[in-house]
Amino acid sequence: MTHFPTPQERRALGRSRRKQLTRQEHAQWKPEARRHAPVELLQESMRGRVPHFVTLKYERMVESPFGYFRGAVPVMAADLATLPNTGFINQICGDAHVRNLGAFAAPDGRLVFDINDFDETTRGPFEWDLKRLATSLALAGRALGIKKSGCESAVLAFIDRYRKFVDTFSHLPVTELAHYQVHRLQRINPVSKALLKAERATPQHNLEQLTQVAKNSAGSRVFKEEKPLLARVSAGQKRAVLASLVEYNQTLQPERRHFLAQYHPVDVAFKVVGTGSVGLRDYVIYLEGNGPGDPLFLQIKEEPGSAYVPYVGADTLTSHQGQRVVNGQRAMQFQSDPFLGWTTIANRHYLVRQLNDHKGSIELEDLAGEGLVEYAEICGELLARGHARSGDACVLSGYLGNGAKFGEALVQFAEAYANQTEKDWEELRIVRRAPKRASKSKAARPRKERVRSRAKAPAAADSLK
Repeated sequence: MTHFPTPQERRALGRSRRKQLTRQEHAQWKPEARRHAPVELLQESMRGRVPHFVTLKYERMVESPFGYFRGAVPVMAADLATLPNTGFINQICGDAHVRNLGAFAAPDGRLVFDINDFDETTRGPFEWDLKRLATSLALAGRALGIKKSGCESAVLAFIDRYRKFVDTFSHLPVTELAHYQVHRLQRINPVSKALLKAERATPQHNLEQLTQVAKNSAGSRVFKEEKPLLARVSAGQKRAVLASLVEYNQTLQPERRHFLAQYHPVDVAFKVVGTGSVGLRDYVIYLEGNGPGDPLFLQIKEEPGSAYVPYVGADTLTSHQGQRVVNGQRAMQFQSDPFLGWTTIANRHYLVRQLNDHKGSIELEDLAGEGLVEYAEICGELLARGHARSGDACVLSGYLGNGAKFGEALVQFAEAYANQTEKDWEELRIVRRAPKRASKSKAARPRKERVRSRAKAPAAADSLK
């Protein structure tokens, strides 16, 4: 008869792993163990992106150490892989940082706040999420001018809350864990601001922000171009994007296919989003349901594969990268976008979701003062829920224990890796300045030659290839 390990046995397994990797050892960061230079890893990650936007991604990364951190997942993935790990494999967000949590509308219409970016999701050691989010707290604090002690307090609060809630979840009935909700979000100032933004981001508001009345039309609307960040596509590209909705439709639940069938597409545009995703192909579709007052905006976002794949292996459950993201998101989130799905365009994999439907994000400025520690606690609770939903809370709780050893180690790691991030950022700034010095002579070329050179740059929407 098959033996099912008891909760006590699973906690014991977690405790036993401390003999192989003590909790204090998570403090270590060894830059000498790096196998590749960060700049090389970033250059490799640019392969396959729309060349016209690679420069824009670099520009966003060199704006600040935190901006660099957001776009440098391939670097941190490689760095984490050089460190010893617990071996406790969990569904991880992969890009857990303070700005990758936000507010959005649940299927029942209520506003929820949760992890909301899963482009890098995969199966990997659970502590990789913790180390990335802890480092982001340290960098966010530095960007806001918060003292070192304040940044340390935020990381400690994050890990302490994570540890306590993982233990709480390990004692809950499975079905209670599955529908566990966080009820005190409105009392947390940064989260309250994000929920307020989400409340205002109605479909009608998005209609006004993203579209305009088309010229020579009887009131019909099209996307409002803001090149290069938002540009309408050619007729051929529009056909290809709309054709992908056939495959996408089959990834939805039957009742949601019925709702989608009541909308018809009006316009398609190419959109630049985020920092890490800049240069990837991202399309937005404006659809109408019961007349122009019933808009639906879908985002079709290219998913090239998780940066962690070289170190943990590809997802064995699916070969479609859009489906990988959907599976990871549904595993970790309490509730997900009802129109979440995936599709394929020109042999490239895409995630499909609603665009800006009651979405509200966290800005760094929202975390000033006591906001950083308040927010860190919520991050710990939500990440604990995501890991408990998709992993074994008993094992994790057994490893983490009841003390502060793991939290203190993560404080040291976050400090060390934030320092490393600032060094890597400075190196990237130097590298990106070098081409500018070399290109000064270009300004002396005849004007016609300069214009002709610019004309060769690919158009913003020339991106299906």
